[in-house]
Amino acid sequence: MLLAAEAAWSGQHKAKDKKDEKVAPEIRLPDADEIDREISEMLGAWQVGDVNLLHSHYADTVTVVSGAYEPPLVGWQKYLAAYQRQRERLGPVRLDRRNTFVSVKGDVAWAAYQWEFVATVDGRPASAHGQTTLILERRGDRWLIVHNHTSEICELKNPEPVPRPAQPKPNP
Repeated sequence: MLLAAEAAWSGQHKAKDKKDEKVAPEIRLPDADEIDREISEMLGAWQVGDVNLLHSHYADTVTVVSGAYEPPLVGWQKYLAAYQRQRERLGPVRLDRRNTFVSVKGDVAWAAYQWEFVATVDGRPASAHGQTTLILERRGDRWLIVHNHTSEICELKNPEPVPRPAQPKPNP
């Protein structure tokens, strides 16, 4: 009986304690900050090859214009296949993002940023830099990438002058 009374008192006491506890409201970041965080997470997944985490940031109907000269990739499965082909050639990867601009208009947003890429490709050191524009759509409580346009910036160098063959001098 004493155990039953103690259990009842303990249960009431715990219920009272729970009532007195204040539930902290969920703090949401402003949309632009949330999108910036999502981009960071997506790029981290891209770098380490976590395709499940990467997919959680892309709509199944995504269109992707890559830095390679190829037709746009339509749909997650096409993008995944291209990504996996690329990953097979890569060793350690580092991708740094800077100068990010995010604009939100209702349930649609776009983000543009510059990136620098350093990796081992086919066993050799490689680097590139470029820019990406993402279009995102709010679906439920998440922002998903519905379009990704990435371009590598190619440096144009002044061509070396081509030596001209010596012109024979006319005979006088």
